[in-house]
Amino acid sequence: MKIAVVGGGSTYSPELLHGLAERAQALGLDEVALYDVSPERLAVVGAFSARMVAKLAPRVRVRATQGLDDALEGAAFVVTQIRVGGQAARLADERMGLRHGIIGQETTGPGGMAKALRTIPVLLGVAERAAARAPGCTLVNFTNPVSIVTEALLGQGAVRTVGLCNIPISQRMELAAHLGVRPEDVELDSVGLNHLSFVRGVFVKGQDVLPRLIEDVSALLQSGTKPKNIPDLDFPAELIRSLGMIPSDYLRYFFMAPETIAEQRAQPKLRAEAVMEVEAELLAWYADPAHDTRPEALTKRGGAFYSRAALEIIEAVRGDTGARLVVDTRNDGAVPELPASACVELPCRVGATGAAPLPQAPLPPEIRGLIQHVKAYEELTVRAARTGARRDVY
Repeated sequence: MKIAVVGGGSTYSPELLHGLAERAQALGLDEVALYDVSPERLAVVGAFSARMVAKLAPRVRVRATQGLDDALEGAAFVVTQIRVGGQAARLADERMGLRHGIIGQETTGPGGMAKALRTIPVLLGVAERAAARAPGCTLVNFTNPVSIVTEALLGQGAVRTVGLCNIPISQRMELAAHLGVRPEDVELDSVGLNHLSFVRGVFVKGQDVLPRLIEDVSALLQSGTKPKNIPDLDFPAELIRSLGMIPSDYLRYFFMAPETIAEQRAQPKLRAEAVMEVEAELLAWYADPAHDTRPEALTKRGGAFYSRAALEIIEAVRGDTGARLVVDTRNDGAVPELPASACVELPCRVGATGAAPLPQAPLPPEIRGLIQHVKAYEELTVRAARTGARRDVY
């Protein structure tokens, strides 16, 4: 089996390839092709990845190529993780928001829209080439903003597509640690959009422990102590109790916008600037021919459980397992309050034909309006990216 990674020069790539190498035999993995538009980054990341994988799974060939068709040819899976314009564009997006007193972030607000408008045309082109060079492949999209980009790919319909974010799996892992149970014994009833999702049920061996969990977490937050093992859960206790759900950390940009903007302005560096420094450190490590193991600095880059999330999808599709996973896919009526064509993030059965969303209970009024509002913005952004019509985004 061959996997193509579009955006293979990303500093994330070794994390992904490490996970793939560990499961290479079970997956029947023979080859990973890394493609990137930056020859410098591709050379460094590609050479390091080849050394690392040779140590973990000698039978797997890792190669770097600047030919997109070459990378895609015959691939069973195509993983997309691109950043059009690089971190410099991200920094401009973050500064743009803060300059106007609103959120400066790569997936939320004007920064997210700008990134989507740059990215969608490129990925639609990738999907078209994948359809020609790797018919029957599954495209696994990690590229932010995941919800908007994946909706564009699903609407195009060139190849089977599943959108993926590490937040749902991180929530499951962190909640399992908090509860003292195995992650495989935890199922989340999560609903919403990427970076705009709410956990409204936490099932441990079939029993919903969310009410008790909310009380535990609220009590800790009320006391000024952040819940152990759930570092991103930083909301007022009264908000958690009022919702009766656990919001994604990105809901801070909506529920706590003034506080979040103040925090961003008070920081000596914006996130893009911090990431640039981490990436420079990582690339220096990767460039040393003596190194063939993942560096500790990779944890600073973010993306916890990135490779595990990808592996769950690949194994489910490859083995047609029907695994229950929280991913981004076409709504198709699962959330009746949203269009059938909308990309939603919720529990799905994942198998050889892709991700089939599980029917959802009606959206509670506490979150329904927000989700519908943001989905309308996402829909218009996709339309603008595909048509170039300024009226859809102004």
